[in-house]
Amino acid sequence: QRQLVESGGGSVQSGGSLKLSCIASGFTFSRYCMGWFRQTPGKEREGVACIDIHERTSYADSVKGRFTVSRDDAKLTLNLQMESLKPEDTATYYCASAPSAYCIGSWFNNGGAGSTWGQGTQVTVSS
Repeated sequence: QRQLVESGGGSVQSGGSLKLSCIASGFTFSRYCMGWFRQTPGKEREGVACIDIHERTSYADSVKGRFTVSRDDAKLTLNLQMESLKPEDTATYYCASAPSAYCIGSWFNNGGAGSTWGQGTQVTVSS
């Protein structure tokens, strides 16, 4: 079955950097849009970044210019390079595979409904 495993979370100070990775198995990774979402307690899950099968990317306004999403289809890996981290970036970050090849706005902007999810990795940014 589909499985996604995230890694790379941790605690950093404001202005620091982290790189998250997600390794996929159980499906044809290269055929699907992949994305990163995040969630904090009491809030709905929000889209952070996504990348489609042609490596076209989309970002939440709050992370544009600071985060970079990439994929390596040969290694079945999705990455998220996070720079200039802010305390408001603190959240559990989830890797998701979309139910389509393209990153449809309604999927990204509505919490990734219909996705396969990883277990999440915690990112904590202190001021």
